[in-house]
Amino acid sequence: MLKKMSISMVAAIAVSIPTADAGWADYIDRLKSTVSQPETVTSSAELTNSEMITALKEALDKGTRFAVDSLGREGGFLDNSQVRIPMPESLSWVEKSLRSLGQDQLADEFVTTMNRAAEQAVPKAAAIFGEAIQSMSMEDAKAILSGPDDAATSYFRAHTEAALSEKMRPIVTQATEKAGVTSTYKRMMENTGGFTSFISSDAKDVDGYVTGKTLDGLFLIIAEEEKKIRENPLARSTDLMKKVFGAYTQ
Repeated sequence: MLKKMSISMVAAIAVSIPTADAGWADYIDRLKSTVSQPETVTSSAELTNSEMITALKEALDKGTRFAVDSLGREGGFLDNSQVRIPMPESLSWVEKSLRSLGQDQLADEFVTTMNRAAEQAVPKAAAIFGEAIQSMSMEDAKAILSGPDDAATSYFRAHTEAALSEKMRPIVTQATEKAGVTSTYKRMMENTGGFTSFISSDAKDVDGYVTGKTLDGLFLIIAEEEKKIRENPLARSTDLMKKVFGAYTQ
């Protein structure tokens, strides 16, 4: 049996070794052909203007839609510790007083109202972001692609914040005026008389405070999505995004 196995092994080895006529060069060539070649990596210099701006618009559309969808729903702000809007710092004494008197419900209602107002206002951002994306120039696109992790978010903040604030504030005002505890507080602030100068702007203007915090939360989530797309190839959902962002992250 051992003899038969030895003969079989020798035969197998003989078959696997190239003959002298074939030559080692041919054998090596055949081995090379079985090894997969590395993927070709595109450099930023090889990208066309159309590819760059289209990929960036795809990425920005993806990031802004995610931010609007995740925050513009019930619980989007209130249940997210990253963006949850707290009682204004200048009113922390009011919150402490309410809770010390066993009026936790009033304090919680105030905070809930502010966050619900933010959640209702966020969907207005979608159209404004869409307009900003479509009007982006080639120079803007190149600067964003070669910029830091939050370059696109900074671009959005510079080009859309005023329009967003204008669109969102009326919705925030409407939402806070419908809530008993918040509307009562606002009326109280309107009637502070000569004491107004001793009260901070956050305390006097709840709607302005909520609108500002809403924008902070929105841009925070957009920045996180932008960073993911830049750093993680799996976050690039189209072939063109993979090609362009891959070229800029080599």
